[in-house]
Amino acid sequence: MIGDLCIRTKKDLTDAVEAYGFLPLFANSVPGFSVEEHAVPEIWYSPGSDDWPVWEWKGPVIRESGCAYGKFFEKKAVFISREWFPDFANFRRDGYDFDARWDDGLASYADKDLYELLEANAPVVSTGLKRLGGYGKGGRKGFETVITRLQAQGYVLISDFVYARSRDGNTYGWGLSQYSTPERFFGPSFRESVYVRTPEESYERILRHLRTVLPEADERLIRKILK
Repeated sequence: MIGDLCIRTKKDLTDAVEAYGFLPLFANSVPGFSVEEHAVPEIWYSPGSDDWPVWEWKGPVIRESGCAYGKFFEKKAVFISREWFPDFANFRRDGYDFDARWDDGLASYADKDLYELLEANAPVVSTGLKRLGGYGKGGRKGFETVITRLQAQGYVLISDFVYARSRDGNTYGWGLSQYSTPERFFGPSFRESVYVRTPEESYERILRHLRTVLPEADERLIRKILK
């Protein structure tokens, strides 16, 4: 568990991301390490309800804190603060920028194609990215698999959520993911800091930090979500 964390408001969520550096949205292999387990019932989804405040807060939290968001742990969504994302990306990339990964034969053509489309058009909403790549009915398959893998490797993140608007200007429905690269989203500060350590040093730095944040957690489980 993360101390006595209790999330009631958007500010609570933003402050928690900044304070802990890493904060998964959903329950995962490390008990007590998620928004889901620390949110009061009124702001969390319940069956039969269309009201889920936490879902609507994701975009504002990203914009206001400048944090990264994406499927980073066990293919599940995680907030990672601006401070910690360079180390996360460094160890997940194993020190490679994407071009070097491709040159060394460590990326598939599908990964390269989607990454380059995103890099050229970021930030871009998921529907637009799928259209550019020819994904969808009667077209290419595997969009979710590739975009999830690129997030896990630290090359892609979700930079915001975009909502449809009614004629009177009100938003409605579920927000669509807007994708970007860390280089585009964070700018020069990321490019200058992402490779300053070895991937091993970044990993150990994150592990030490999470041991402090989660003093009661089994270290094997922390290592599991970091894999």
